[in-house]
Amino acid sequence: MAQRKRPTTQSAITLTHPNAAGIDIGSVAHFVAVPPDRDDEPVREFASFTADLHRLADWLDACGVDTVAMESTGVYWIALYELLEARGFTVLLVNARHVKNVSGRKSDVLDCQWLQQLMSFGLLRGAFRPADQVCVLRSLSRQRTMLLRSQGRFVQHMQKALTQMNIQLANVISDVAGETGQKILRAIVAGERDGLALARLKNSRIRASEDEIAKSLQGSWRAEHLFALKQALDAFDFCGTQLAECDAQVQAQLQALHVREDEPAQGKKRGRARNAPKFDLRTQLFQMCGVDLTRIDGIDVTTALVVVSEVGADMCKFPSDKHFASWLGLCPGTKITGGKVMSGKTKRCANRAAQALRLAAAALRSSQSALGAYYRRMCARMDKPKAVTAAAHKLARLIYAMLTHGQEYTDRGQDYFEERYRQRVLHNLAQKAKAMGMQLVPSDNTA
Repeated sequence: MAQRKRPTTQSAITLTHPNAAGIDIGSVAHFVAVPPDRDDEPVREFASFTADLHRLADWLDACGVDTVAMESTGVYWIALYELLEARGFTVLLVNARHVKNVSGRKSDVLDCQWLQQLMSFGLLRGAFRPADQVCVLRSLSRQRTMLLRSQGRFVQHMQKALTQMNIQLANVISDVAGETGQKILRAIVAGERDGLALARLKNSRIRASEDEIAKSLQGSWRAEHLFALKQALDAFDFCGTQLAECDAQVQAQLQALHVREDEPAQGKKRGRARNAPKFDLRTQLFQMCGVDLTRIDGIDVTTALVVVSEVGADMCKFPSDKHFASWLGLCPGTKITGGKVMSGKTKRCANRAAQALRLAAAALRSSQSALGAYYRRMCARMDKPKAVTAAAHKLARLIYAMLTHGQEYTDRGQDYFEERYRQRVLHNLAQKAKAMGMQLVPSDNTA
């Protein structure tokens, strides 16, 4: 009698965390759950004061916990995350969207228990968080961005005060925050009302004539609007002072992250970005990353600062450029049902680095580089938002390759890209003709 063979099965190994704890973060109290066999009271509530957070860490240590999973709630998780990480725990900040679609959890106690259970089974993954020194640079970069936005709002307040006085300076000068605009506005606040005297303050690069500027400066000069203009200027100057202090902190942190001391090779001359810091940011970023990211067309020093401050120079946490693009939210979606792709739309993502890369990609529309040709080719095939995302995806992959391999990027120009595209089209046509039993024959007519 033949012996019946057992069917072969494939076994999957799941990394479990039996010593895991789950924490539900709140603004007033944190609910913590440990494995039921570690304490008679496996779920406890701790206040959000620093002393209570230390008691929380002591309790986790006494329970033999080495891994902690917590949901991100506003900014309340940051203090506890940093404290637990300093105490030697492995802390994973998990996405609340991955665990929300479970019915029956209607309280914080059940929520922290569910996090603990999922973490013990190894079903949760932590969000990306760069090294601590890079987190410092990221906070400073975000603070700098907030100050620039505040300055922009006060420029709008200046324009509003001018409009209320019917001062049409913005119609003859493109930017009231520029050199000429600031000189004129400060002279107005100082008491000058003569239009011709104010018009003589213009820079030689201003195209408008002195008569046009003087005509635009005829207004009502009401006291309340002049007062609003003065306060907007003072607030603008205050933001400028804070911005200079923030730039000094950014420079000091970049120097602390240096990996080399030489300077980047001389590249293509570019005008200094308007909102760029006063110090040599390009050299500082090169000494931190080991490569010059501004050699990629479309990426200026401010874009490079945003990307480096959000990600850092170490790409070891991203196994490939595809993982990096997925984290940025720049890759196609994978909504598949029954083997059929239902949607390839990119996921919603508020990633600051991705936003900076999208702005850099949109600036490629008039570039004569290979990246510019690629962007225009994408615009011809699809609508502009998708083309911007595709170009931003290519920029992200180039940055990943540079930071991973330590090699500089060399642009081969628009003609190189167009010739490669032409050869690729000819190759595809030749393959189709061969499948139909035909052959492509080049034409002698070159007209």
